Amino acid sequence: MKCVICKHGETEPGTTTMTLERDSLTLVVKGVPAQVCENCGEAYLDEETTRRLLETAETEAQAGAQVEVREYKAA
Repeated sequence: MKCVICKHGETEPGTTTMTLERDSLTLVVKGVPAQVCENCGEAYLDEETTRRLLETAETEAQAGAQVEVREYKAA
């Protein structure tokens, strides 16, 4: 897929680190599978990965976490 940010690079399978912030929660997830632009490094997540990250963020927010760093684990 052509990168919509830089308009020059093509994406390829890789991993990225995602940081999600909500109210007082900052969630950092490393090793998230993504399509990553070879030119600018922009990462694109698929729908299932995004859903799982948002569910994790919701769980951590409800538990009262303020800062959480974790490694992505595939289902």
